[in-house]
Amino acid sequence: MENSNNNIYPVFDKMLGRADKEALLGQRGLMIWFTGLSGSGKSTVAIALERELQRRGILCRLLDGDNIRTGINNNLGFSEADRMENIRRIAEVAKLFVDTGIVTIAAFISPLRQMRRMAADIIGHDDFMEVYVSTPIEECERRDVKGLYARARRGEIKDFTGVSAPFEAPETPALTLDTSRLPLQQSVKEVLQLILPKINKEK
Repeated sequence: MENSNNNIYPVFDKMLGRADKEALLGQRGLMIWFTGLSGSGKSTVAIALERELQRRGILCRLLDGDNIRTGINNNLGFSEADRMENIRRIAEVAKLFVDTGIVTIAAFISPLRQMRRMAADIIGHDDFMEVYVSTPIEECERRDVKGLYARARRGEIKDFTGVSAPFEAPETPALTLDTSRLPLQQSVKEVLQLILPKINKEK
């Protein structure tokens, strides 16, 4: 006997695609990936960007260490292998959001070019906008209320990016921001100028 579901719902077994989600939301999914040293201002700009997109009626999702390291990645440490796996999982989650038409914002140190290249490969290079927060390390250390840099320089924290572990600056970022020179509102404005044409492309 023929399955009655096939008669009632001839495509019931087919998932809706990205275009369907984007049409529903009236926006295009996009990944904005902030990279930079600890204390560079990544999270500050990302949070302000999220609020501005929300104000404009654009559905977005912010991913940062607080909501990833305590959840799906709470079994990972800070070795190079664990950091690579951390970024891989973040990219896989971000791809799901982007494919649902959601503007997704990531704020992670992601110190190695290989890590960020892997993330772009997973998410898709057309959907991946790399923003390098290039604030000098001297300013990052000055802002460091937790004293992490000082502890790292005393050898109390191993593999600390910028002190005892490398940070590889992006070679061709979509945008570079130095938050020691740019006020927060200007930083957000520059990101918006970069991403809004892509988000609103199909509207």
